[in-house]
Amino acid sequence: MAAGETVEVLLEPSATTRPVTAAPASVVWEDPLALLADKPAGLLVHGDGTGAETLSDHVQAHLAAEGSCAVAQAVQRLDVETTGLVLFSKTEQFQPAFDALVAGNSMRKRYLVEVMGSFPWGETSIEQPIGRDRHDARRMRVSPAGKHSLTRVTRLAMENRRSLLLVELATGRRHQIRVHLANLGFPVVGDTLYGGARSETGLMLHAWEERFVHPVTGETLCLRTSWPVRFGSWEARSSEI
Repeated sequence: MAAGETVEVLLEPSATTRPVTAAPASVVWEDPLALLADKPAGLLVHGDGTGAETLSDHVQAHLAAEGSCAVAQAVQRLDVETTGLVLFSKTEQFQPAFDALVAGNSMRKRYLVEVMGSFPWGETSIEQPIGRDRHDARRMRVSPAGKHSLTRVTRLAMENRRSLLLVELATGRRHQIRVHLANLGFPVVGDTLYGGARSETGLMLHAWEERFVHPVTGETLCLRTSWPVRFGSWEARSSEI
């Protein structure tokens, strides 16, 4: 094969056994190999054995509506109440490339977060190891015996002793953003597990942007959801991002 030649790859479709009765997912970006879905609150990414609908079911419904036989597999996950971008692979052949993209931490993931308190202006790096809380299986905690964890935080706005933050993950530990911010005294609004105040708007944590080099095509992508409705009051004050 010479440089500049076009290669056509014919992929063998897999039969799907997933239900397609769910409403189609909101898809932010899609190509023949992968897609990014915008997850709503209260929805698991994968099934937990209870039979409850999952984001994977909604993505499968989206593919069925397109007439696609692809079986999507999530290569990222978010907590049930966290909203925003989740990456899915659409082919068995190239899923390992997307798994490696996520596992290698070469992807830039940025979140919108509302926290309690007046977070300092400027950029803050939080580098604290995170491990399991031995006293509560639901929780993680900052622990000297935990795994290296790095979170970068920029304050965008502050009002009524609450702050809007833009948070970038440099590592991908369970509950990383929630644990790091709560440990500094700035729990996420709606995060009662880590000391945040209850909120009618739910957990104020949204996976807003992903930047990565497509592991197959080599294309550089910067993809965002629309501004989340529950963060609406902050939008006018965040035009610089």
